Amino acid sequence: MLLHGYTGNGRSMSGIARALEDDFDTIAPDLPGHGRSVARAAGRSYDFDACIDDLVATLAATGHRNAHWLGYSMGARLALACAVRHPSRVASLVLLAGRAGIASPEERAARRLADETLAARIEARGVEAFVDEWLAQPLFATLRRFGPEFMARERAARLANDAQGLAAGLRALGPGAQPPLFDALPQVGVPVLLVAGALDVGFVAAAHELARHLPRAEVCVIPDAGHAAHLEQPEAFLRVVREFLRRATRPVSKDPSLSVQEIAS
Repeated sequence: MLLHGYTGNGRSMSGIARALEDDFDTIAPDLPGHGRSVARAAGRSYDFDACIDDLVATLAATGHRNAHWLGYSMGARLALACAVRHPSRVASLVLLAGRAGIASPEERAARRLADETLAARIEARGVEAFVDEWLAQPLFATLRRFGPEFMARERAARLANDAQGLAAGLRALGPGAQPPLFDALPQVGVPVLLVAGALDVGFVAAAHELARHLPRAEVCVIPDAGHAAHLEQPEAFLRVVREFLRRATRPVSKDPSLSVQEIAS
């Protein structure tokens, strides 16, 4: 199961899907508010928990009992929530730039208000203006070094979404809307690979913090990469994912713990 980030869609995970398709069936759904999910969800109200249930139903509809889940950013938060709420459906987790939500109720409420303000701005200004604003964030500054053609492709991919869908997706799936998962992390018994780009300092710290609470977690820091490490250093990212999945598909040893490791720049 490949879960994209905010402003992406299932097609934005196609490079990872192609790299893994010789060894795995891959499913890359459009998450709520993104891509073709907008038409499918017309007239429905969405929230974070409903999305989790729908993802599990999507997996079941393909005939698979469980899966290895790989999520990026928003998709990583959803994948982790699936492991918490539906543990029998998750064989392992790869979380790129992931978090477990916002622990403080006050900070969560402030983020929910900020996300609502942004959602209203998306609806008022339209998808093109918002995508330009989104990609101009410092979070994505490391993407710009790949040149105007690369950025034009990234912009065009995000314009496949529409303003109303992105606003609804932010309201339903943003960090302020997500129930925090911190208390449940020690019960996540599957192998977990926590990945962050070395230049994405905040998410490197978040990966190490998550690893302290997940019983079978390891951390991989991708050199010379920012928030979107799978786009900036795709070969390095896929190498560590393949190696992790190779180990995750082995029978569990008597010692279920995995050591925390870091690939340093």
